[in-house]
Amino acid sequence: MDATRSGVRLPAVDPSEVTVGLVHLGLGAFHRAHQAVFTEDAAASAGENGWGILGVTQRSARVVEQLVPQDGLYGVLTKGTDETSLRLVGSLRDVAFPGTDTARVLATIAAPTTHVVTLTVTEKGYRRAADGGPDLTDPDLSADLDALATEVRGGRADSPARSPIGLLLRGLAQRARADAGPLTVVCCDNLADNGSVLAALVGTTLDAMPDGRRLREWIDTSVRFPGTMVDRIVPATTDAHRAEAAALLGLTDAGLVVGEPFTQWVVEDHFAGPRPAWELAGATLTSAVAPYERAKLRVLNASHSTLAYLGALRGYATIAQAVADPDLAAAVRALVDEDVLPTLVAPDGMELTRYRDDVLARFANPNTGHTTVQVAMDGSQKLSPRLLGTVRDRLAAGAVPTAAAVTVAAWIAYVRATTQGELVVDGHRVPLDDPMAATLADAAAGPLDSLADRMLDVRAVFGDDLADSAAFRSAVRAAVANLLTSRV
Repeated sequence: MDATRSGVRLPAVDPSEVTVGLVHLGLGAFHRAHQAVFTEDAAASAGENGWGILGVTQRSARVVEQLVPQDGLYGVLTKGTDETSLRLVGSLRDVAFPGTDTARVLATIAAPTTHVVTLTVTEKGYRRAADGGPDLTDPDLSADLDALATEVRGGRADSPARSPIGLLLRGLAQRARADAGPLTVVCCDNLADNGSVLAALVGTTLDAMPDGRRLREWIDTSVRFPGTMVDRIVPATTDAHRAEAAALLGLTDAGLVVGEPFTQWVVEDHFAGPRPAWELAGATLTSAVAPYERAKLRVLNASHSTLAYLGALRGYATIAQAVADPDLAAAVRALVDEDVLPTLVAPDGMELTRYRDDVLARFANPNTGHTTVQVAMDGSQKLSPRLLGTVRDRLAAGAVPTAAAVTVAAWIAYVRATTQGELVVDGHRVPLDDPMAATLADAAAGPLDSLADRMLDVRAVFGDDLADSAAFRSAVRAAVANLLTSRV
């Protein structure tokens, strides 16, 4: 690509001089707007050319087909509230689709020049059962484990990998056989304690295999799984975005991705060997990721959900519209200041009130594209990690979490309105999108004066402790009653 136009930033590295040292599984928009950018900037700052990325797609070859004709180059269109910029990224030096390229991916994971494997395959990509272990009934994972069993016995399996965990395990097995040295596997998905979760999943999967013991022993001594916390809003790329980028670049970019200006990456400094100098690109290397993760869940994610429920109830289509409502912004500030911040210990280098303000400013950016209904989905699964830990901590401290109770009340009112066919947003009637929809609909039906009590009795969401807490129940009852009459 010849990009010399004003407003376009060229790659920070010379792609022709970069060699692959990192394999990434899950070549979606988030990785291209986040870790790939950090990795390029780290390599440029350190003057290192060995951190090119082999990006591996998961479900289809579409991204490969987009990027191969562009030699792996693509643009990141950064959309702020008032400013737009475009940069080209050159760290992606090869792309592959397991359906046709499994052998090449396995060989690259096993190469002694490869030191890191990263993943963004979404929570569903890990094929976990309800107990958190591997879902051995999953047909894709099962097929991969059959191939792995053949390979660990010294045979050859030519079948393409069908799951991220299967692909990773087969790559680790080939690396162990090649005696190619230690490796670090970095999970970048939004899983609590993601490094430990991935390590346990890998170990448990191998424990279930009759011939998995030796590979497990090699992984225990040679592979590290640091935890991470990632953050950047990456909206879906639209035709309007492509047209805007084409006007800046003078070329069509089939691999364009879009991101907000804010980006954050916190990485546990627990590596088996060499790594990119990500800290030179602005990442935080730390011995403890959990405080950052806790702050993100309780400040950012809980605020997001609060705006989603309250905003949808007021008919707002987007989070940006919701946060522009002074009443809703005040509700979020009350949640954070009164209930969330007392439960947090500020991570190193993070000022929590400034973080709160930055979060609200990010939500006000209309270019992020987050809708209230999108963020409100799966509330029965999101309440516990985002909010109910705060509630429990406040109750344990002897305080009544009245501000957090407003968010719970907003969720209850949202469930009621959607299951009763009463919620209309942007001219469309909104159904409840939740894996517990049937149970929640049953609880929400009935007299309004006992709505809060029926919903709190859904113990799969609230647990026995919160369902039996008289103080919390009283606060939620009051918040629901207020919300049903005033919608704030």
